[in-house]
Amino acid sequence: QVQLVESGGGLVQAGGSLRLSCAASGRTFGSYAMGWFRQAPGKEREIVAAIGWSGGSIYYASSVKGRFTISRDNAKNTVYLQMTSLKPEDTAVYYCAARSGLIMVVTPKRYDYWGQGTQVTVSS
Repeated sequence: QVQLVESGGGLVQAGGSLRLSCAASGRTFGSYAMGWFRQAPGKEREIVAAIGWSGGSIYYASSVKGRFTISRDNAKNTVYLQMTSLKPEDTAVYYCAARSGLIMVVTPKRYDYWGQGTQVTVSS
């Protein structure tokens, strides 16, 4: 069992930056692929970024590529999402997810554990 706790969300003006963190419980964090997803009101949950167990494999949604950076520190059981040049359309609840397995995937259904989410609001 893995428990995930996100932090770092908040209200920011367009063009600003935020750094989300996701702290995971358990001693096997390094064997999980991790992902960041987001869900805006009235929309389906979508992938933002994903990272394999070692950090060597990374995926970004086209809408955030070049603006967001996902990283992980296996020694600290934490995955990060650095968000820059934020836009109003980035407003959503952001979720951290963990998948049992080393390879990152982009489909929400293939993730086993989810955090409670953190709200990111970008004002214009």
